[in-house]
Amino acid sequence: MNLRITDGVTRHPDWRMAEPINLHIADGEQVAIVGNNAAGKSRLVEVLTGHYPLLQNEVQYDFGPGTKRLVSENIKYISFRDSYGESDGTYYYQQRWNQHDIDEATPTVREALGLEALEAAGHAKHLLPLGILDNDSLLDKYIITLSSGELRRFQLTKALLTNPSLLILDNPFIGLDTSARDGLRLLLEQLIRQTSLQIILVLSRPADIPSFVTHIVPVEGLRLLPKQTRSEYLSRVQPNAAPTVHPALLSLPHKDLAAESFYPHQGGEILRFNHVSIRYGERTILDDLSWTVREGERWSLTGPNGSGKSTLLSLVCADNPQAYACDIRLFGHQRGHGESIWEIKRHIGYVSPEMHRAYQRDLPAIDIVASGLRDSVGLYVRPRPEEREQCLRWMRIFGIESLAERTFLRLSSGQQRLCLLARAFVKDPELLILDEPLHGLDDAGRAHVKAIIETFCQRPHKTLVMVTHYEEELPPCIDHHLLLGKP
Repeated sequence: MNLRITDGVTRHPDWRMAEPINLHIADGEQVAIVGNNAAGKSRLVEVLTGHYPLLQNEVQYDFGPGTKRLVSENIKYISFRDSYGESDGTYYYQQRWNQHDIDEATPTVREALGLEALEAAGHAKHLLPLGILDNDSLLDKYIITLSSGELRRFQLTKALLTNPSLLILDNPFIGLDTSARDGLRLLLEQLIRQTSLQIILVLSRPADIPSFVTHIVPVEGLRLLPKQTRSEYLSRVQPNAAPTVHPALLSLPHKDLAAESFYPHQGGEILRFNHVSIRYGERTILDDLSWTVREGERWSLTGPNGSGKSTLLSLVCADNPQAYACDIRLFGHQRGHGESIWEIKRHIGYVSPEMHRAYQRDLPAIDIVASGLRDSVGLYVRPRPEEREQCLRWMRIFGIESLAERTFLRLSSGQQRLCLLARAFVKDPELLILDEPLHGLDDAGRAHVKAIIETFCQRPHKTLVMVTHYEEELPPCIDHHLLLGKP
């Protein structure tokens, strides 16, 4: 495949790069488009895939011999948001844990991929040597019940089954455990070696560039820098400066919790799981789990994709209806004994892949942050003046105050994640639950958010539970660890 753009300028001024695009990707080149959050990486890809038409000098494609001629047939693009599932307008935040909503029209992985027809023709295993096809329990899961890592594997499977000439993957390794990341790199390398497939990876971190990549296209400030070899680019990468924490975080007043009726005394239990099991039909997600978290403890929660990490957190956050059938105590109170969901959520700040997937309304960023004050996914009233200042203070801490009036769906994926993080912190919660909080952030953003988490947790009455597949993402304050295995 050959791809060339000469002096490309998009027709719509809102989606233009700062300079005309000049780029040539030759046959056999495996490319990584690399840059910080909001640098213009996704904007460039939308031009490459034809979603942003050019004023003149349209993108020139040469897909070589074959029967497929349309760009849509030859190029498959998996975006950052696709990692959390397709945006069909019907998904809602707690859907993954409300299994009673599943009806006969809800597709399984096998049905969504059309594997029955492929298997009947003997093509499935030949077309795709990916682990997802070797796991019958995963194939028979409903799409809406997949974890973020499992959704990533599903999306890759779906794209590869079309046998594209060019596969474009936006941050393909986020949400995958170590074994899955290694397996994906190996799979892509094998496909490149054994077929004519070319790959473009869109990455926010130089450390994620695999060895099979031959060339780098850096993007900086909506400008396309000259294409260079992988070794040339890596030799010039400079380490980021040490992160600084905004003074507003250090000067936050401490809460007086003495009069709080739905909160334990200092040093008391924040949550207790007593022999908790979660099952959906024949599938066991959590098996006889006992776990106690006390005020001031900082926990890491780890385990492979599909081990039940997000399900566990959904029980803590009162998003999973099975919590009422389990022996769970939150803030010293037995679940299902008269407490309201709002009493629970008032003390919790939460961010997760499911939450990112659920935010589909194009509201101003400050409204997204303000929704954390009301524990809602989607806020349809403007914040009051005092709430607005509270939201702006946290947006300032996360470095996104200038984006307050920009609508959420026009932000880059990294800016969206920072916005959702500000939402989790906005009410200064006692229990901070962060499920893969650094997804999609560049190196500087990851270091900055990690420093915010560390500083925040040094304050009184703060308890942390954090999920990540990258050990280096954990802040130094972590002092307890829970490892989940697949049941």
